[in-house]
Amino acid sequence: MYMNKVILTSILWMLTGSNLVVAQETSYEREYESEYQTRITKTHINGRYIPKDIEDAMIELDRLIDEPSKQKLKSVPEEVAVRRIHFTFGRWMILNWGFYEGSRLSHYLKSKGVTYPDDMASALITWYHRKLNGKPLLIDELASFYSEKRKNEVHERLLKGEIIDSAQVIKKN
Repeated sequence: MYMNKVILTSILWMLTGSNLVVAQETSYEREYESEYQTRITKTHINGRYIPKDIEDAMIELDRLIDEPSKQKLKSVPEEVAVRRIHFTFGRWMILNWGFYEGSRLSHYLKSKGVTYPDDMASALITWYHRKLNGKPLLIDELASFYSEKRKNEVHERLLKGEIIDSAQVIKKN
């Protein structure tokens, strides 16, 4: 009899406890989504101007970067430029242009298929380098590159994952 009460109590706790967790997650998700929807409409976040698209970001980068820095950036190969400033100016873009929490620029980049904040910064650096050098930006091609890169990473993780057979788990306990 005592064992039945323990089992019943455990089952009830798991059921109600899991409902509370689901309710909390749902509440958090709703709050996050609401905040995200507000942020993607703002022209300024924390007093900082947020570009609306890639063209606007290029204009803002022109405004933010001084001429000697533009010349240095322009003089190195594209891959070197991205690698050199990704963890400095790229990080600045991620934080100040709201790539984690959402902004109108991050939302625009997501619509292009660039969904990861580090990829957003790298793509913007690449496009800006191309602009400085008078090369075509190839926006859709680069966006597709980052989109495919992330899909492939997810696929690789899934292939390396371990499948747990529920029958084996029950037998072990």
